[in-house]
Amino acid sequence: MRQTPVSRRRALQMAASSAAALALPSFAQSYPNKPIKYIVPVAAGGGSDMIGRQVADRLGRALGQAVVVENIAGGGGVIACQTLMRAAADGYTLMQAYAATHATSPATRKVPYDPIKDFTPVGMIGGTPNVLVVPANLPVNSFAEFMAYAKQNVGKLSYGSAGPGSLTHLSMEQLKTATGIFAVHIPYRGIAPAINDMFTGSTQAMMPGLAAGLPHIQARKLKALAVTGAKRHPAAPDVPTLEELGIKGFDSMQWYGVVGPAKLPADITKRLSDELQKVVASADFKQRLSAEAVEPMPMSPQAFSAYMAADFARYVRLAKERSIFLDG
Repeated sequence: MRQTPVSRRRALQMAASSAAALALPSFAQSYPNKPIKYIVPVAAGGGSDMIGRQVADRLGRALGQAVVVENIAGGGGVIACQTLMRAAADGYTLMQAYAATHATSPATRKVPYDPIKDFTPVGMIGGTPNVLVVPANLPVNSFAEFMAYAKQNVGKLSYGSAGPGSLTHLSMEQLKTATGIFAVHIPYRGIAPAINDMFTGSTQAMMPGLAAGLPHIQARKLKALAVTGAKRHPAAPDVPTLEELGIKGFDSMQWYGVVGPAKLPADITKRLSDELQKVVASADFKQRLSAEAVEPMPMSPQAFSAYMAADFARYVRLAKERSIFLDG
């Protein structure tokens, strides 16, 4: 069919527009062109905040833009999660997720978000195990001896935690389910007072994070009997894992990772993930994490998504088994 001058002109304009579109850089190539907000869902100071600031600094240098930490505490991470959910899915608002925000809390209480569907996994940062500890004056020196002691002192054993629904609480409840021992839960408002009461003998066991327990283990105020995780930790190489002691299902850890809002574009997610994995794999970053007994665990978005889903499912099952529902 013969084209008129108008139709030929229109065809040329369309072809030129298509060529120009192809020549333009993609969003991922131009990203980022302004500072990125990095939400840390705890107050400033402490291990989680330190990890967030180390990630933000290195990720910012890798991306060529400032990555600015914003601490949003409150509600056990709920406020931070809601802030991220309301943010545009453009890669300029990220959050440091951890076991509480995406596993233990949503498994044990009602939260105004779905830990899987409402976020885009970017990648894992690292994790630290929990460690089963007893006071120095308790007459046990191994996990087997602790099991025997617990069975010989039914009704006399208690354990402390950092609070109801915390990883320190659920880890001990998981141990009770796996071994059949009985121990009364004594919740505290934070890990420090819970550990301090162990020194007086008010409680006889606990499973704090390794970073919190290690100084007291090294000072011989606490005895470490076992750690969670798939392998022994470099900071406590003589302490066996529960897995190797025959207590299966204890590969969980206190983990930290990076997430964005739901529906973050795939090319932006990949760019962030690629740079994050480089950061996590660097020797200097590993050295800084060692101060919190955190081992780097670089993961792709797909692997991190699967890890979070499995961890959440683990604690949902445990909450049902132990009837741990904190909303009444």
